[in-house]
Amino acid sequence: MTATSVSASPTGTPAPPRGSDFAHLSRLVKAEGLMNRRRGYYLAKIALAIGLLAAGVTAMIILGNSWWQLAVAAYFAALFTQLGFLGHDAGHQQIFASRKANDLVGLLCANLAVGLSYGWWVDKHVRHHANPNDEDRDPDVGAGALIFTKRQAEGAGRPGRLLYRYQAWTFFPLLTLEAINLHVSSVRHLMRRGEPGRGREAVLFAGHFLGYLALVFSVMSPVHALVFVGVHQALFGLYLGCSFAPNHKGMPAVDAKDRACFLRRQVLTSRNVRRHWLTDVVLGGLNYQIEHHLFPSMPRPNLRQAQPIVERFCADVGVQYLQTGPVSSYVQALRHLNVIGRATRVQPV
Repeated sequence: MTATSVSASPTGTPAPPRGSDFAHLSRLVKAEGLMNRRRGYYLAKIALAIGLLAAGVTAMIILGNSWWQLAVAAYFAALFTQLGFLGHDAGHQQIFASRKANDLVGLLCANLAVGLSYGWWVDKHVRHHANPNDEDRDPDVGAGALIFTKRQAEGAGRPGRLLYRYQAWTFFPLLTLEAINLHVSSVRHLMRRGEPGRGREAVLFAGHFLGYLALVFSVMSPVHALVFVGVHQALFGLYLGCSFAPNHKGMPAVDAKDRACFLRRQVLTSRNVRRHWLTDVVLGGLNYQIEHHLFPSMPRPNLRQAQPIVERFCADVGVQYLQTGPVSSYVQALRHLNVIGRATRVQPV
């Protein structure tokens, strides 16, 4: 993995000092047993995922060359995102005590099932967790198809200004390309020499696409197959992007000069989406973004129990804790994108 410029734990977060507010909170959480593994929960999750994957393949074969396959494409978009959540949990070592076992699940979910480089994603995600909303060190807020800070707006060139000016309106359409972006980034990573585990990852990655394309084109005509792939990948990217969008977009940006402690940095840069059983399922536990950033290796089902503990603790120590509804979370994120996009208008054309 790429080394970060801060001291990080194996789960990708800076090591907090002893005696800090976070250390106190950590003791409260551990006393409730919320850091304990939930192997039964995850084994059931894995079995369910395998069953749903088999059901989807069976439905595809039975339907054959039919436009009803577009419903299967939507089904697989949802399933691939849920498999991505499972790979995310494995990457944070939430499932098993053994790193090898977690990484095996991550490789199977990411490289083989979804077509995403697990090694590339873990490296990127570690840097995000260590430096949330730091435009210099968090890869998730770097300037690209979107910009997130006024500094990025000020540095945008003329073509970029035209694109970024309306980024709040183009945000959701751009997400339909996110799956392709992830596939391309994965290929670039796997083509680099010297990357650890590259050979194993490449075999699984190639196995995914060979199997995926062979299945699709063997049961459908070329036209049906191409439309299926397009719809599937677009909806997969949209769902995946929408799952991560509410978490940090529009929250305060920080930089290397910021001296906030670990707890404050993680809480102030994250946004929770109010808990509900349906939200928990749809967002894969990412709606508990504050708790997840504070305790990345906490098993997903325990985040719901940790949420009120963390919220009360933040109130006691005077740290602003933001939790909102699903619609409001997107409104806040889009409003921020619009403000930053409009900031490009003040630049000379």
